[in-house]
Amino acid sequence: MRSNFLITLLLLLFTTACQSQSASSTDPILAFLAAHPNKSSMRLVRNDTVLANFHAERVMPLASTAKVIVAIEYAEQAAAGTINPDELVSLDELDRFYVANTDGGAHPAWLSAVSEQVVDNQVPIREVAQGMINFSSNANTEWFSQRLGLAQINKQIGQLGVQNHTPVYYLVSSLFVGKERFPGATGAALEEQLRNLSAEEYIQATNEIHQKLLNNPAYKEDVGDLSMNVQRVWSDRLPAATTADYVAIMKKINSRTFFDESTQQYLDEVLEGILANPANRQWLAHAGMKGGSTAFVLTKALYATDRNGNQTELAYFFNNLAPEENALLQTSMNDFELKILTDLAFRKHIQQTMSQ
Repeated sequence: MRSNFLITLLLLLFTTACQSQSASSTDPILAFLAAHPNKSSMRLVRNDTVLANFHAERVMPLASTAKVIVAIEYAEQAAAGTINPDELVSLDELDRFYVANTDGGAHPAWLSAVSEQVVDNQVPIREVAQGMINFSSNANTEWFSQRLGLAQINKQIGQLGVQNHTPVYYLVSSLFVGKERFPGATGAALEEQLRNLSAEEYIQATNEIHQKLLNNPAYKEDVGDLSMNVQRVWSDRLPAATTADYVAIMKKINSRTFFDESTQQYLDEVLEGILANPANRQWLAHAGMKGGSTAFVLTKALYATDRNGNQTELAYFFNNLAPEENALLQTSMNDFELKILTDLAFRKHIQQTMSQ
């Protein structure tokens, strides 16, 4: 019932020459874009031609897609010798920043996957980086934010020429801002107090909380009020940018000319986990991606160069999602991206509809 309603809206809002009952015209993500333009943003580039530019200048929360910036700074520092990817890190160091039941099981899943690499309770930094991207471990991200330096990570934004990106800060620590700044406050009162904090006050709180997580293992055991309304404020205040920004970043990575050769190699190692599958290597020369989500946000940025030399960069963001909308979009993303990379008719349909 819901799917038919969305498709009808798609056909009403995007009246084009491609009005046949093809598979492309019934894609759930395109349908959602049409039905909910105020919740959506998308930019798609194929071989330097813009195929879609749908609210691409709208600044929206990134969730874990912002970890791409951390990965780039890691790759540059590894290439410069500032950080050694083979250096061993204690899992206990990472555990300081793991808060149970707040990351969708990402950190435990990474620990399980990397178990064979663990020696004396330690893993190489390069495995920590892959856990940050491929599993989206927030604990690993917090550790990297400290080790690489938030100042350097945020300087990276400027070096990339990104215009609209808000600062990256300690992600795990941000969960505790309510507890730290407004002890005892809950519900609507806490929500209002959190919203009234300036950006500077909010980030300063995360810096202080990070030190407490680092030095006091018991601090993380009580995260305070994380009711849905409070989570909404946390989600709204996450680092933000535009799909235009992230397509520009994806293009720099995909070009293989913006970064020096050594940096590019480290980026490939961290971002191109999709090529671990032999089937993907048969038709893709390079491909990398990072997604993110909260209860309200869903984001994705990707790049790909296929074996014929075709280059694709895509970013699509959603915000203010209801739970059923979030679930529908998440289950549709893989098929949507695959059609963009492989289906000429689908790309033409996007170009025609998204230009209206």
